[in-house]
Amino acid sequence: MNTKRWIALVAAAVLLGISMVINSAFALFQSDMNSGLSDLMSPTDSGYMEYVIEEGSMDSRIAVLNVDGVIQDTGDASPLFGSSGYNHSFFMDQLEQVKQDTSVKAILLKVNSPGGGVVESAEIYNKIKEIQNETEKPIYVSMGAMAASGGYYISAPAEKIFVNEETLTGSIGVIMESVNYGKLAERYGVDFVTIKSGPYKDIMSPTRDMTDAERDLLQEMLNESYESFVDIIEEGRNMSEKEVKEYADGRIMSGRQAVKAGLADDFGFEADVIANIKSDFDLGDAEVFEYGASQGWGSLFSMKVNSFFGNDIESKLLGKLFTDYNSPRMMYLYGEK
Repeated sequence: MNTKRWIALVAAAVLLGISMVINSAFALFQSDMNSGLSDLMSPTDSGYMEYVIEEGSMDSRIAVLNVDGVIQDTGDASPLFGSSGYNHSFFMDQLEQVKQDTSVKAILLKVNSPGGGVVESAEIYNKIKEIQNETEKPIYVSMGAMAASGGYYISAPAEKIFVNEETLTGSIGVIMESVNYGKLAERYGVDFVTIKSGPYKDIMSPTRDMTDAERDLLQEMLNESYESFVDIIEEGRNMSEKEVKEYADGRIMSGRQAVKAGLADDFGFEADVIANIKSDFDLGDAEVFEYGASQGWGSLFSMKVNSFFGNDIESKLLGKLFTDYNSPRMMYLYGEK
């Protein structure tokens, strides 16, 4: 065996040894972390974990639920290079959990979201109304840095809405976006061949201009969703259609403006809202808790990978071009997707 092969074997052995040491240390660290978390959190019957924010009576509790990020259903899968964020199915399960849990007497919904899908927002809204109608559990909303469009949609039915003075909210309306890269493709000699069964089958195609008939058809759809949005605010905020539509033109507003317009009730942070719930519903000794779920070490790895490739502007642009706009849909959303 020559010298190069000996060096290769030694190097492989060293790498194997290092790998075994790291894996063992990592497994021990993970075990310690899980043990530490178990001291802070307790499992529910549904398998979720509960993190106690304020100690109190186990028979009268306040549940804190979080909507943080774009409201969209991305499925249960966590892609290797994906990022953690709002999990729609997990949040819907939490709503069902607080509905069924008789020890939960009130709910604090923390919203920090630019909005999201029309369907997902409607699912949350319907579930909130179901909880209110069937259990009469009060729901207060604490808006974070942003609770716009769909973020406001899901907040509207709450008994009270609290904002920070600098909260960005409003953006009441519906949007549908696509991109037309037909001329760009033409410049590079790319020809798109489309065979369709009807004139509207490729509506909002990214390879051609939209016709007036197609635009009218889509506008009618958006108008219907917009009117539903307005109706929800009318009911939730006890406002007339005229009062709502004065601000329901897509404009964004601050927390100060929202309170002045009647779209929010008062100012306060999470602790202030909890104090209001306790005072308003005689829950001074209530335990305050929120649900948690282990994100897993895959998510941590994902965050590191995203951080490493975060400056790849070209890949981001191509991804947005060919993925985000591949299937346009109606959104209650402020800002970029």
